[in-house]
Amino acid sequence: MGEFAIGQSVLRREDPRLLRGQGRYFDDLKLADQLYAAIVRSPHAHADIRGIDSSAALKLPGVHAVLTGKDYAADALGSLPSMAPYKKRDGSPMYLPPRPPIAIDRAMHVGYPVAVVVADTLDRARDGVEAVAVDYAPRPAVVSACDAFAQGAPQLYADCPNNEAYFYQAGDKAKTDAAFAAAAHVVEQRLVINRVTANPLEPRGVTGIYDAGTQRYTLHCGFQRPWLFRNDIARTTLKIPEAELRLVTGDIGGSYGLRGSVYPEIVLMLWAARRVGRPVKWTQSRNEAHVSDDDARDNIVDAALALDNDGKFLGVRIRSFGNLGAFVSFRGAMPPVVNIGTVVGTYLTPALHVAISGMLTNTHCTSPYRGAGRPEASYMIERLIDIAADRLGVDPAELRRRNTIPPQAMPYKTPLVFTYDSGRFEENLDRTTKLADWSGFESRRKEAAKRGKLRGIGISNTIEQAADPTIETAEIRFDPLGGMTLVTGSVSHGQGHATIQTQILVDRLGVDPERVKFIQGDTDAVAFGMGTGGSRSTTMSGGAIALVSDKIVAKGTKLAAHLMEAAEGDVEFKDGRFTIAGTDRSTGIHDVARAAFQLDKLPAGMEPGLYETATYRARTGNFPNGCHVCEVEIDPETGTTQIVGYWVVDDVGVVINPMLVKGQIMGGIAQGLGQVLMEDKAYDAEGQVLTGSFMDYAMPRADDFCPVVIEDNPVPTPTNPLGVKGAGEAGTVGSLSAGVNAIVDALSVLGIRHVDTPCTPYRVWRAITDAKAPSPAA
Repeated sequence: MGEFAIGQSVLRREDPRLLRGQGRYFDDLKLADQLYAAIVRSPHAHADIRGIDSSAALKLPGVHAVLTGKDYAADALGSLPSMAPYKKRDGSPMYLPPRPPIAIDRAMHVGYPVAVVVADTLDRARDGVEAVAVDYAPRPAVVSACDAFAQGAPQLYADCPNNEAYFYQAGDKAKTDAAFAAAAHVVEQRLVINRVTANPLEPRGVTGIYDAGTQRYTLHCGFQRPWLFRNDIARTTLKIPEAELRLVTGDIGGSYGLRGSVYPEIVLMLWAARRVGRPVKWTQSRNEAHVSDDDARDNIVDAALALDNDGKFLGVRIRSFGNLGAFVSFRGAMPPVVNIGTVVGTYLTPALHVAISGMLTNTHCTSPYRGAGRPEASYMIERLIDIAADRLGVDPAELRRRNTIPPQAMPYKTPLVFTYDSGRFEENLDRTTKLADWSGFESRRKEAAKRGKLRGIGISNTIEQAADPTIETAEIRFDPLGGMTLVTGSVSHGQGHATIQTQILVDRLGVDPERVKFIQGDTDAVAFGMGTGGSRSTTMSGGAIALVSDKIVAKGTKLAAHLMEAAEGDVEFKDGRFTIAGTDRSTGIHDVARAAFQLDKLPAGMEPGLYETATYRARTGNFPNGCHVCEVEIDPETGTTQIVGYWVVDDVGVVINPMLVKGQIMGGIAQGLGQVLMEDKAYDAEGQVLTGSFMDYAMPRADDFCPVVIEDNPVPTPTNPLGVKGAGEAGTVGSLSAGVNAIVDALSVLGIRHVDTPCTPYRVWRAITDAKAPSPAA
């Protein structure tokens, strides 16, 4: 329908008010009687707490309370909630350590809350933090997931041997072992996938409110999954009926998975509000974010690929250690495992086996972050293929082409956990290599060499599972003046939900987009849903909108037939109008909505009003896929890498809004290449954070990139009513692999076969220097 038709690059409806400073972000919430909180955090990665002296802090002007772990234990509140879907080696449930939001007798990582100071102002609360004296007895700490598994490593919990929270296996081990035994070629590589953190534009914050009269809590903060949060916090931590907790969020300045976790501060502010009898607000500083946010990635992987003499893949073997941190965060057990099916890639590999240990260490918890295991799994197979191509002397694109799953194989059951529903993988490969002038690369390499530069090109064929098969609800409410409100359980934190959802509504109902309003992010107002995450919002909310729209049309058709004195079967609905077939008599949906509230215009037996609710249940996810090519130049004197070309062909199914899809893919590429080039959440051997500010944690800027060419190759999926596939994480899944492959290709002329992320100037320079150094035998 015109400008808002599906497939049109509609400008984001959210942007005008945000650009005018009319957004309502967390810190815009200021309650008249609120107090402020600051948190005493452990400076040690592992330490017993022998005592806390808060007397000096309580004497300071404006300080209302200093709350400690002993107070929390006395109130008999529970641990932070966590999902624990995996098992130990003996088949029993995985180890889930208790995680009080505040240390009771032991600090488990740097930054763990030890006390909460509540005061009239933030400055006074921070002064109070400085006055709290804590007596620590440091213990040995362990940081690396592999080190934590080693014999003799410090044990975080006496009842968790080897610090292994779970052990997961998938695939056919016997078949995979046989494939490797029969292989003509085997390539192996240890991959260290470094730790990163999300760093959204808006830091976290929490305001907790407790109403003693109604015995009800209200939580204001940015979140992705309101109903999951509400259920688990109420049941597990506060131990109250779910209806006694309300969650509210306003505009959110980015998340990337970060706000999908239940953090200690969420519970601490609710608890503090009940304790002091007034709302309590905590706002995170940027430096505090580096020691209190969940991190991501951090995998150590031994990967192997078996091939025959023709370069056909025979088997893949993966042994991975995923670093969970000191505790298991809300969804933190999942990233090392839940998307490991992505390691199959777009290839016809007959045998695979993966074995994964979820490891506990004295570091911050890890949680889902843009991709949540997908970039890591894709990186495993894509690096192996490039290493194999180098070993066999075969073009990396050609080796991929020989092993690509053909479109006629769909639906394709992989040897691991996924069944792909659709995709034209070789077409993605052919189109992207043509865009990138893959065949002409060697001439560019030679030209760069004349200038003293090392030039490389990398490729990644990617596929991922998006939109977990759960549920989502949408409610459409027309009002007596004909306006519409959409109520949905998904929560936007920058993706453009209001724009996409308006386009779907215009397509399904032909409504006037200027008359569409939205409600989200308030559990007292929104319909039940699973929230936002895993590239699910358009699939799930879109599916729910499609279902509820059908209900609106069905009731509207009955009413329109009555209004036009026609048989219901003679009325057709198209482009927002109910028309008597074969005539020019019609009425619009907004007119029908107004009539629905006028009792004298209703047929007998019809309920007044036009509002419906529908819950969409997905039976399976979908599989966005694509091909990325990255080209780089490296200065061998400094190790500095410059991205000089980037090309993508992506299949995200039906494209609702091409502009927003390209924005999502570009953003994902930037985050993936950020890890490739510079981002690194580093700890020393004692568990101290070495990258505690942006002075040390490098963030990519616009001038670190080049123009990116993005094209669509849409293959609609049959798995949901709209035919869409997830787009939010596609860029990250492909760019991690393509970027590293390009850098290693540039360095391959020196005999370098692998560099771990991040490929910082120093790391690349060191690899070049070591490669040029004479061997000891010389």
